[in-house]
Amino acid sequence: MAQQARAIKTRQAILQSAAAVFAERGYERTTIGEILVRAGVTKGALYFHFASKEDLALGVLDAQMLDVPLPPQAIKLQELADQAFLLAHRLQRDALVRASVALALDSGAVGVDRVAPFRAWIDQVSEILMVAKARGELLVHVDVTDTASLFSGAFSGVQAMSQILCDRKDLIHRVSVLLQHFMPSICTPALLTGLGLTEEYGRKLGAEYDANRHRRDQANFAETDD
Repeated sequence: MAQQARAIKTRQAILQSAAAVFAERGYERTTIGEILVRAGVTKGALYFHFASKEDLALGVLDAQMLDVPLPPQAIKLQELADQAFLLAHRLQRDALVRASVALALDSGAVGVDRVAPFRAWIDQVSEILMVAKARGELLVHVDVTDTASLFSGAFSGVQAMSQILCDRKDLIHRVSVLLQHFMPSICTPALLTGLGLTEEYGRKLGAEYDANRHRRDQANFAETDD
């Protein structure tokens, strides 16, 4: 178990370093050598975890996906709001997630499948909406596929604007506004009052996520020391 925990720690250090170099130099100009120096690991250690620079970039892109699962909610649409709030929270605090989003938008990243993170996000939203539809939470006119694409695109635009205007300092607020305008267009009226869509709710959710992640990391460190 200790060896596995050390491997996880090494992989994370490589990803963090790659993300930092990608952010500074762009994907095309980044070299494996620069990542090795930043991470302080051997070439063998890097290639044990990642087969190529492209594979490493895909690992950075995967950072957008949640690494601590969210608890299920009584109203399925709340899980959609929770996903949006938490991605906003992580974009504000996690350099790896910010680099992942920047890489997904880097038109110079030739050879990297930048479609994958967008598709994964749309698919995740679609899954939530399909369950919500089965539970009778959606208005009858809502098309799951179109709505998932619209929401994903709207979130992408909001976070990009927030980044340009204020380095995402107001992103939780902007996501709250997005949700408060979006949800009434898809959710049955009886359920709207039961949804947590406020900025205060989003900040509380982010604090709970940080606490759960800290507990997980502490457990991993304990395993490494054993």
